[in-house]
Amino acid sequence: MRAVRAARYGGPEVLEVVDVPDPAQGQGQLLVAVSAAGVNFADVYKREGIGLYAGKTPFFLGGEGAGRVVGVGPDVEGFSEGDRVAWKYAPGSYAELVLVDAREAVQIPVGVPDEVAAAVLLQGLTAHFLATSTYPVQAGETVVVHAAAGGVGLLLTQIVKLRGGRVIATVSTAEKEAAAGDAGADEVISYGEGEFAPRVRLLTEGEGAAAVYDGVGRTTFDGSLASLRPRGCMVLYGAASGPVPPVDLQRLNSGGSLYVTRPTLAHYTRTREEFLWRCSDLFAWMAEGRLTVHIGGRYPLTDAARAHRDLEGRKTIGKLLLLPS
Repeated sequence: MRAVRAARYGGPEVLEVVDVPDPAQGQGQLLVAVSAAGVNFADVYKREGIGLYAGKTPFFLGGEGAGRVVGVGPDVEGFSEGDRVAWKYAPGSYAELVLVDAREAVQIPVGVPDEVAAAVLLQGLTAHFLATSTYPVQAGETVVVHAAAGGVGLLLTQIVKLRGGRVIATVSTAEKEAAAGDAGADEVISYGEGEFAPRVRLLTEGEGAAAVYDGVGRTTFDGSLASLRPRGCMVLYGAASGPVPPVDLQRLNSGGSLYVTRPTLAHYTRTREEFLWRCSDLFAWMAEGRLTVHIGGRYPLTDAARAHRDLEGRKTIGKLLLLPS
């Protein structure tokens, strides 16, 4: 089979497509023929060897995807050969075949294409836990969603609106401004207009936002804190612009007894039941037409490097997918 490998840490140029032996499923595993693999910033962090994402080289890229089961290992219940499944994490998903821990997989409902399932799972689950659990948005509350035209941002905006919240979105281009508006954002701020915190204050009549959902990191963190109301919540869930430097916690006092949290999906899907609950919500909202998934780019496996460049260059809207065939 073909798979995308990085022989060393570095830029997109380190990615290469190589031929490797087909894997064989073990205990608790599914062998899946990959229809589509999601491209995420977590893949970029791993490629660069950043922090907790660092490991041994060489390594194979990818974590999220969808496809058809072609082999079922021992002690697997609820899955059969031929089933269409999606998964939020299976190392080496940038490939034609991948081993998926059955606990990480979910059946794809009838009517949901494989590409849509691959596009929604990781970022949809992230948006779900951010808006329903990390800071559960209440009806009438105003929140800020950074990078609102990205994969998480578009889904998060829609879920906040489903809960009755008001969204102030931030974006980098006019095209992305339109996309955020189409997703339901009530107000859209362009990064090119200068500091966004004063605009948030103006749009909230001086009060500030109840929460800021920030996947950008270093370049937006200070402004995000300045955008919060007293006892507001800063939800830092990514670092697209780089890691945030150490923070003096006294700033939380002077800012209005603020809260800061750094959540991750693994801690919000610790049990199979919680994982399936969040998946069920996502698929139900999609079936009802209340949640739309925007696929912003499809790339052949051989163009994995280009997909990474486009993602890092903030040239894209919505979700990027790699298609093995």
